[in-house]
Amino acid sequence: MMRFPKRYWIVVLTFICTSVCYIERVGFSIAYTVAADAAGVNQSSKGAILSTFYYGYACSQVPGGWAAQKIGGKTVLLLSFVLWSLTCALVPLDPNRVFVLIVARLLVGVAQGFIFPSIHTVLAQWVPPHERSRSVSLTTSGMYLGAAMGMLVLPSLVKFRGPQSIFVAEAAMGGMWSLLWFTYGSDAPRIEHPKATASGFGELLLPIKGNVKSKVENGRVSVKTAKIPWMKILTSLPVWAIVVNNFTFHYGLYVLMNWLPTYFELGLKLSLQDMGSSKMLPYLNMFLFSNIGGVVADYLITKRIMSVTKTRKFLNTIGFLVASLALIVIPIFRTPGGAVFCSSVALGFLALGRAGFAVNHMDVAPRYAGIVMGVSNTAGTLAGIIGVDLTGRLLEAAKTANSDLTGPESWRPVFFIPGLLCFLSSLIFLQFSTGEKIFD
Repeated sequence: MMRFPKRYWIVVLTFICTSVCYIERVGFSIAYTVAADAAGVNQSSKGAILSTFYYGYACSQVPGGWAAQKIGGKTVLLLSFVLWSLTCALVPLDPNRVFVLIVARLLVGVAQGFIFPSIHTVLAQWVPPHERSRSVSLTTSGMYLGAAMGMLVLPSLVKFRGPQSIFVAEAAMGGMWSLLWFTYGSDAPRIEHPKATASGFGELLLPIKGNVKSKVENGRVSVKTAKIPWMKILTSLPVWAIVVNNFTFHYGLYVLMNWLPTYFELGLKLSLQDMGSSKMLPYLNMFLFSNIGGVVADYLITKRIMSVTKTRKFLNTIGFLVASLALIVIPIFRTPGGAVFCSSVALGFLALGRAGFAVNHMDVAPRYAGIVMGVSNTAGTLAGIIGVDLTGRLLEAAKTANSDLTGPESWRPVFFIPGLLCFLSSLIFLQFSTGEKIFD
């Protein structure tokens, strides 16, 4: 296990972590869509249930960053995984038991809300600046690989074993990852070789857990008490640039993740089982482009081709502008191939943009990366609540007006809204973001 530097294994484990989390999210969307359609649940009610997860998720983002800062990312990640895995194992998937489903999805949302702030706290401890973009991109790309694998495998599992089987499979995966993290996860890294200190990475590779500042001075560690600068974080324009782009990214991602199955089934009259491997392409594209963005960003920075600030702005702008165009034109293509292509381009370039705004947490606040991530991910979660629920209401209104959901006019506002948000958010990031550290 220790043949490679420990930080590499930490990145791999967090990559697996995000993969499993997104298998769960895609899995619930698939399983509930099948069960709800069979029970005759309308689109508005379906949207309300699908968005319940994000209420719990929003409530635990900032507490998750605080908890990881105070008691350590290893413990917080482990507890959160155990909680949502047990919930999946114990809750029956019955669309008629609305209260049970709401409570269950709230619990899963709360538990998973602790995960990403904790991951950013752990990575801020372990990853030096020259590896930051690709490490964070690899970790977060696990989300998209998990979503791709979920879209590929889980519809068949539902077909042959029923919707409840998805909950059982997800609980088993959560349990296995928890065992791996308990065995190999770690909070407090050690400087692995003298070059880390000589390169100026020593301070960032020291433990950050708790309200302390640590740094290397003449080969010795000095520690002093520090308070989390909440007011400075919440009033910082660069932080708000991250927040706005996080909101937009997740609005587009969650709308597509939760409603693409319905778009294929009702809008294009094509079942997920009949689509084969093509249904996983949008998320596989996210996986590829996320890692491409991370490698490109680190190359531009380490080779001094661009400053950190210009690199973040460049990749964020390219990603969000291309995604904007792809989202807006989705309803124009009335074939499965066209819809898959456009959604793949949109999600792929959104993932490329993560090498801009998503890594920027560690640029502006390496010591408080979990806190800043919690703040921005709260906005991203609100996007899930608003976007998923609003989409259900838009479709229900379109169904009332047009009696079906097969026409492009029914789906045009669904994709136009995130497309417009992508365009506006890219302008905000260009204006206000920075790659410089602004929090000591």
